[in-house]
Amino acid sequence: MKIKVNIDSSYKETEITINTNSISDELEKLVASLRVLDLKLTGMKGNQTYILDAAEVLYIDTTDKKTFIYTGSSVYETSLKLYELEHKLSTCDFFRAGKSSIINFNKIKSLKSDLDGRLIVTMENNERLIVSRQYVSFVKNKLNRRD
Repeated sequence: MKIKVNIDSSYKETEITINTNSISDELEKLVASLRVLDLKLTGMKGNQTYILDAAEVLYIDTTDKKTFIYTGSSVYETSLKLYELEHKLSTCDFFRAGKSSIINFNKIKSLKSDLDGRLIVTMENNERLIVSRQYVSFVKNKLNRRD
């Protein structure tokens, strides 16, 4: 892979162009990483609205009809529904882990099989989350593509 960076003060913004003869798993991972770096979410904490980098989000969860965004250091409430966030984050390394949660694949520290075919994922902050049976095959396929 060749990487070329052109620096010119006349450019108004950064543009990334990828020229390739085929899409590989590595290239898909690179594109997903670039997309998540540029993606922003908004969350409320107290009576202030915060702009959050999607790359810093560990997971998103819905409880009592409210949606919360969890980062390594804080929890924010969002007005978006889980399905809206799932759609917004679909081009990044986020995945549906259950009826009420979305997990950032890049923030998983470890995985362990659980009873009933579920997975227990340990996040970077050592919090443990459950991936329901319905979504385990997606995670396993994603892991196999990264090897």
